[in-house]
Amino acid sequence: MDVIIVGAGPTGLLLAGDLAAAGLSCTVLERRVDESNLTRAFAVHARTLEELDARGVADELVATGKKVTELRLFGGTGLNLAELPSRYPYVLITPQYHVERVLRERAERLGARIVPGAEVVGLRQDDGGVELTDRAGTSYRAGYVVGTDGVNSAVRRLLGLPFPGRSIIRSIMLADVRLRDTPPDAVAVNGSGDSFALVAPFGDGWYRIFAWNRHHQVADDAPLDFDEIRRTTRDALGTDFGMHDPRWLSRFHSDERQVPRYRVGRVFLAGDAAHVHSPAGGQGMNTGLQDAANLGWKLAAAVQGWAPEGLLDSYQTERHPVGKLVLRSSGAIIRTALVGSAPGRAVRNLVAATALRLPPVAHRAIGVVTGIGIGYPRRKGDHPLVGQRVPDLALADGRRLYEALRSGHFVLLGDAPEGWADRVDAVAPARPTGRAILVRPDAYMAWAAEDGSGVAEALTRWCGRVGLLR
Repeated sequence: MDVIIVGAGPTGLLLAGDLAAAGLSCTVLERRVDESNLTRAFAVHARTLEELDARGVADELVATGKKVTELRLFGGTGLNLAELPSRYPYVLITPQYHVERVLRERAERLGARIVPGAEVVGLRQDDGGVELTDRAGTSYRAGYVVGTDGVNSAVRRLLGLPFPGRSIIRSIMLADVRLRDTPPDAVAVNGSGDSFALVAPFGDGWYRIFAWNRHHQVADDAPLDFDEIRRTTRDALGTDFGMHDPRWLSRFHSDERQVPRYRVGRVFLAGDAAHVHSPAGGQGMNTGLQDAANLGWKLAAAVQGWAPEGLLDSYQTERHPVGKLVLRSSGAIIRTALVGSAPGRAVRNLVAATALRLPPVAHRAIGVVTGIGIGYPRRKGDHPLVGQRVPDLALADGRRLYEALRSGHFVLLGDAPEGWADRVDAVAPARPTGRAILVRPDAYMAWAAEDGSGVAEALTRWCGRVGLLR
C-alpha cells in the first residue's frame, strides 16, 4: 500500500481521490460505520470550488446548494463577493454531507478503498513505512500515512503531538428543525450581544440551527431544551421562523488549536486533525480541503520517485502559516461578533463599516475568507507571482486552464523540452503574452519568466529529473 488515510471526512476523501487519480494504491480507514449527523460545515468558498473544478466535480456540488454573493458581518456590514475574480463569485451554501458524497464517489471511482468501522489504536513507523493497527487487531502497512481524523485525531495522539490552544465558545446549541417561515436569506445570522444564532438550509426542507446564549453556557453533555433554542434564536434574529418538529438536538464547544508540526517522519496531519478554528466565516472545512490539495501531488511525487528534495517538507512550510492565519481571522470575527455591551457593538459596527469601505481592506478580507487571496512563500529572485493562486485562463485549444489541470500534472503555458510528458502538460494560452508559466497541480504558480527562458531549469527544480517516474 502506498498511502493510508485515517478519516473519511471531506479532507481525507479529496486526498484519497487525488492519490488514486495519480495511480497510487490508497486505503481510507474510517472509525464510523454509518454516516454521521454532525454536519457543521455549510459554506464552500470560491477557492475550494476552484480546486474542485480542477478535479471535475465543482459543477456537481454547485447543483446541490444555494449561491450567496454577500457575507453578512455586523450591523448590516457585509463583504460583496459578486466581483470576485473567479468562476465562482459567491459562497456556496450546501451541507457537508453533499461535499462528502461527491468526494467519496470520486475517490471510489478512481480506485481508492474505504474501510468503515476501522478505529486506529496503534501506530509504528520505521525507515521503510508506517504500520497501523485497528481496534479489531487488523494491521495495515503503507509507505505514508495521513491523519485526517478530526479534532480528536487518534493519529495526532499516537504521534504524541500537543494540540495547544483553548476553547473560545462554550455550549453552542445545535438543532435540526422544520420552519414555518422561510428565511429571506440563504443563511440567516446575527448576534445581539447576549445571543447569537445562525440558520442554514439542508436543502430538503430541514434547517440546521446554531444558537448561543451568553447567560447559559453549560457542559456539552448537559440536557438541551428546544424552547431555549427558540428563545435564543428570537433574541438574536428577532424571530424563530416558526421552528418546530426538531429531529435532533445537541451541544458542542468551539476551539482554537493548531498542532506545531504537520509532519512527523512518514506521517502527516491535515484538516481538523492539524488545526481547528471558530466557525465564523465558514473556513474550517475549506482550509482542510486545501490542505489536501496541497499535499496530494507532493505525496504522489514522493511515491513515484521524482519528488525534488524538500518537496514533502514544503507541506509544513506552506500550510502551517495558512492554518495560523485562518485561526487568527476566524477568531477575530467571532470575538467581534460577540461583543456584549450596546456601546461596544455600536463602535464595532461603525469601525467595521468604515474599514470595509476602503478597497484594500475589503479586498484583503475577502481574499482571506474565500481563500482567493491566500498564497505561499517564494524564494528570493522568483517572479513576483510565484506562490500565488493562478486564475482560470482560456487556452488556445478551447479549454480552460482548470480543465487542463484535471490530469493531475503540472501545466506549462509554453513549450516544454522533451522527456517531461509524464508529469507536465504543455499548453498554449488563447492570448499569447511571451511569458512562460509553470502551474502546480494545485493551481498555484510554481515559476514564471517574462521572456520564456529557463524552462528546463524550472522543470528540474519542481518536477525532478527526466526518466524517474516509476
